[in-house]
Amino acid sequence: MHDLPQVRGTLTENRALADLTWMRVGGPADVLFQPADLEDICAFLSALPADVPVFPMGVGSNLIVRDGGIRGVVIRLGRGFNSIDASGDHVVTGAAALDAHVARKAADAGRDLTFLRTIPGTIGGAVRMNAGCYGAYVADVLVAVTIVTRAGDVKELAANDLQLAYRQSDLPEGAIIVGARFAAPKDDPETLAQRMAEQLAKRDETQPTKDRTAGSTFRNPAGFSSTGRADDVHDLKAWKVIDDAGMRGATLGGAVMNVKHSNFLTNAGGATAADLEDLGELVRKKVYDSQAIRLEWEIMRVGERTGSDPAD
Repeated sequence: MHDLPQVRGTLTENRALADLTWMRVGGPADVLFQPADLEDICAFLSALPADVPVFPMGVGSNLIVRDGGIRGVVIRLGRGFNSIDASGDHVVTGAAALDAHVARKAADAGRDLTFLRTIPGTIGGAVRMNAGCYGAYVADVLVAVTIVTRAGDVKELAANDLQLAYRQSDLPEGAIIVGARFAAPKDDPETLAQRMAEQLAKRDETQPTKDRTAGSTFRNPAGFSSTGRADDVHDLKAWKVIDDAGMRGATLGGAVMNVKHSNFLTNAGGATAADLEDLGELVRKKVYDSQAIRLEWEIMRVGERTGSDPAD
């Protein structure tokens, strides 16, 4: 790799990433950069040769890093980017702020971002994936995001510029989200606290929160009609079509489709990234073969497979 720019944060070459992901799998990054602050990341990106790829990484809650690792520079934001300010008309956060922390601090200030309470990960990831649950999505409350471009420039983008859709957004190539502003509805703090407690209880009852997962594996399929009639379209749940394909509890190496919730791909112990991804692909094939439904990955898979793995 090229000589790297000087930084005030931390640069680590050949840094293992498995311990930075919830799945605990995957190979190393060529370089892991943990910037000290906004000025540090801007200076680094502006000086980094344009042909070096960069990949922003949060807490690895919705991510499989393949066993061959990631070429280029992985950028992981930390303490310099985790501020939360709910004192004004908008809730203003850094991209590294945890979703759950933002929900709680907003609730204390009488601002309703309760849907974020049970979403694992950081605000940067939540914006990028238009995260949501209980019928609410980031798109409903996002005002603007602050990004650093691949060239090292700071820009603010309005929410409309992101073209937010189900589990996706349209960001400039190589852009790093560093902050966000939300217009959260006002509500009583005690009411909001009670709502979050109920959401947590429901999540713990229905999801394998103690297991090594990366959250929901596949997106819920779009409206589907068994007859072809418009008035027969109904929503489908990914777990239901996985069950109908007989894949609840299916295993491959150390990977398993969780028995408690079959849309949670799980490292049951000793799984490789290839085990996990290949089991997911097997589930997709079984669902398509049995029901003609194409499941789409919600978990992001990045990096290279090892030389012994089958080609993608």
